[in-house]
Amino acid sequence: MLRNEWRVLFHLGIFGQMTAKEIGDRAKIHKTKISRAVAKLAERRFVSRSRDEKDRRAEHLRLTPAGEAAYRDLRAQAQSYDAELAERFTAEEVALLRRMLRHLAGIEEPQAANGGQG
Repeated sequence: MLRNEWRVLFHLGIFGQMTAKEIGDRAKIHKTKISRAVAKLAERRFVSRSRDEKDRRAEHLRLTPAGEAAYRDLRAQAQSYDAELAERFTAEEVALLRRMLRHLAGIEEPQAANGGQG
């Protein structure tokens, strides 16, 4: 499975039904790449699509039972890999690394190293 495919799969697995635009906004993936990923996932019967009645240009995407199984499997593999990597660091280093990665991804506001004074 290609990177953008698993990113779409993970967003649907975590957040439930979404549109491609919502996934793009959240994951910072170009709409063309999302469209390709959704087409591949639909081809594999991992994703179902339904037209939005209010906006016919939009489709609601959701995981099928096969997609949910694939999501659970990939998530378990990712958690195992994450645990392996985390073993190389102290708990404090892991917490710092996760904070920095969330900041880079735009998920969390930065915390000043000097306690917010500066």
